Amino acid sequence: MLSIVVLGTAAGGGVPQWNCGCANCNAARTGHPEMRMTQASIAFSADRQNWFLINASPDLRQQITDTPALHPRALRHSPIAGVILSNGEIDAIAGLLSLREGTAFNLYGHPRVLELLAGNSVFNVLRPSLVPRHAIEADTAFEPTLPDGTPSGLEVLPFVTPGKAALFVEESRANEDGDTLGFVIRDKANGESFVFLAACAALTPEVEACLRGSKLVFFDGTLWTDDEMIRAGLSQKTGQRMGHMAMSATIPALEHLGIERKLFLHINNSNPALMPGSPERQAAEHAGWRIPADGMEITL
Repeated sequence: MLSIVVLGTAAGGGVPQWNCGCANCNAARTGHPEMRMTQASIAFSADRQNWFLINASPDLRQQITDTPALHPRALRHSPIAGVILSNGEIDAIAGLLSLREGTAFNLYGHPRVLELLAGNSVFNVLRPSLVPRHAIEADTAFEPTLPDGTPSGLEVLPFVTPGKAALFVEESRANEDGDTLGFVIRDKANGESFVFLAACAALTPEVEACLRGSKLVFFDGTLWTDDEMIRAGLSQKTGQRMGHMAMSATIPALEHLGIERKLFLHINNSNPALMPGSPERQAAEHAGWRIPADGMEITL
C-alpha cells in the first residue's frame, strides 16, 4: 500500500510570506486561516512505518510536528528513512539542516544538486557516516533503502524536466539537465504509482510520457499566468524565467493525458487560485484539479 502525506503546498516563502502584503497573504493572516501553507514537500511510504521525503523545506521541523506519522517512537528515533531532492533551491534543501541531530537517513540527489551541498560547508553538519549521499540519474530507477540497508519496497524513477539552476547559483552556472527532476514513485508490491513534479517550465514529450495515464499527479502550480508577479508588482520575472509553467497553460496541456487525480503543488503566494471561490480556483476545479491542504493524506 502506497501512503502519501502532503507536508506543504506552497512555493518558496510559504503563505503568508513574511514580507508580503498581497491580498492572499493578508487573507491568510486574517479572515482565511485555511489559506496558510508551508513550503512544498511530501512524505511517502510503502508500510506506514518508514517514510521518505521529497525535498526538505525550510518549514520541515513544523511539518514533522504536524504529522503524527513522522513523530519519534523512542527516545532517539525518526520514521524518516530518507530524503530525495528534486532540485537545489533553498525551499528544497534548507530543511536538511533541521535533520542534523544525529539520526541516520539516506540522502538522494542528482550529482549537480549534490555538488551544491558539497560546496557549502554548512551541510557538513549532516555527517556522511549517518547521512550518506547517493547520486541518482535521470531515467535510471532505484530503490531507496532504510538506514540499515533494508529494501524499502519502493521504486523511484527520476526524469528530467525543463527547469533551471538554483536561484543562488544561477549567475555562476549554466542550466543543465539534472537541475530539476520529476519522479515516478511505485510500490513494488502492488504496482501502484504516482508522479511528483513540483517544478516544470515546459511540457516536453518525455515529461508527457511520464504523466500519461497516471493515477495521481502532483504538478507545478506556482503561478496562474506567466506574467502574474510582474503585473502584481512583486517581481520583474516571468514564470518561464523562474522555471515554471503557469496553471492556465498546464490545465489544457494535460487535459488529454488520462490522469485520474491532478493536484497542484508549489503554489506561489501571488497565485489568485489560492483564494477560495475565486474565478481562477473555480476554473481549476472545474477542470478536475485540486489544491491540497497541508496534511492531506492519500492512499493508493
